[in-house]
Amino acid sequence: MSKKIRMGGDGLLIVPDNPVIPFIEGDGIGPDIWKASVRVFDAAVAKAYEGKRKIEWMEVLAGEKAFNLTGEWMPAATMEAFREYLLAIKGPLTTPVGGGIRSLNVALRQELDLFVNLRPVRYFEGVPSPMWQPEKVNMVIFRENTEDIYAGIEFMTGTPEAKKLLKFLQEELNVKKIRFPQTSSFGIKPVSKEGSERLIRSAIEYAIVNKLPSVTFVHKGNIMKFTEGAFKNWGYELAVREFPNEVYTWNQWEATKKESGEAVANEEMRIAQIGGKIIIKDAIADNFLQQALLAPQNYSVIATLNLNGDYISDALAAQVGGIGIAPGANINFLTGHAVFEATHGTAPRFANTNTMNPSSVILSGVMLLDYMNWKEAGELITNGIGKTIKNRKVTIDFYNLMKDATLLKTSEFADEVIKNL
Repeated sequence: MSKKIRMGGDGLLIVPDNPVIPFIEGDGIGPDIWKASVRVFDAAVAKAYEGKRKIEWMEVLAGEKAFNLTGEWMPAATMEAFREYLLAIKGPLTTPVGGGIRSLNVALRQELDLFVNLRPVRYFEGVPSPMWQPEKVNMVIFRENTEDIYAGIEFMTGTPEAKKLLKFLQEELNVKKIRFPQTSSFGIKPVSKEGSERLIRSAIEYAIVNKLPSVTFVHKGNIMKFTEGAFKNWGYELAVREFPNEVYTWNQWEATKKESGEAVANEEMRIAQIGGKIIIKDAIADNFLQQALLAPQNYSVIATLNLNGDYISDALAAQVGGIGIAPGANINFLTGHAVFEATHGTAPRFANTNTMNPSSVILSGVMLLDYMNWKEAGELITNGIGKTIKNRKVTIDFYNLMKDATLLKTSEFADEVIKNL
């Protein structure tokens, strides 16, 4: 029987009982964190399926380790393995300095067209948080991963390209509002209908499958009307066109409210009134960041463009304890390709100290298991982490912010999670 995960004709993954999954341990603190995390994954799978399922982990090289062994930051064999085996998981990678690949993570996303950056954000009881009620934060961010600033279209002031673009803007397009034209650098922000729609479609389908109450388009369309504003408009149009029986848009709600003369104040009452459909709404990015602090319970699935998603995902992670406990994934829901990853950096000064929190990689592994539909194993891990933190047995990042906690090393935290599966 094949040990490769494949995409079926129905758009669902076909997962054997012993799938081969490539992994990159990562740079800096990556090896410490990976050693701890993989033991948790294996223990959860063994317990959930009584030994009938097992992941065969296959190491592939990228980052500093790859460069030291092969002279390449991203060997072709690694990219080919990611293409062939569909799913992979990785620790944090060093970004090369001084040319070459701008970012190894960006290279992966572009080569595999991983158009969704998926970041679930939820609170574990006992995690130190600056929020008064962090348990109200429970959101999943769908961040567009291939356009906007990730297109990388920039020209430095004084370069021939910048001068040529300036001349075109002023002479061909009659642009008058560049305040200091001779010293301006330029960045171009492409936002396409196709790119926006596939991101938004994935977000709505995720909300439907997981029975979540709402999808919010977060944008800056009040200023950037033809990029971010178009993203919002295309989203509403797609929702009504492709999901007429599953969603209820904010525009439809406003029309109903005008007809009835009634105003319903909160999300729960709206859901009840419209018969349980998923609410499709939008929010201006700056207002959303405020509302995420004041009323996070009103938001569930977030669909947004690249730069907004960058700010939002880290800001929300801070509300529930920081990126040390924030998982992430880059996914192409059409081909099935997905790379699950730690959302934090390599922290090289802590390499080989066995002190850092492995939760970001562990929870990214939960996302991997859920994506494979091995949800039972993922749930065991989530419960194990929750119980471990609730028992105040934590690594140094949380220990420094908690009273009466027990300090654990990276490997000891994994031991405790396994005990609590």
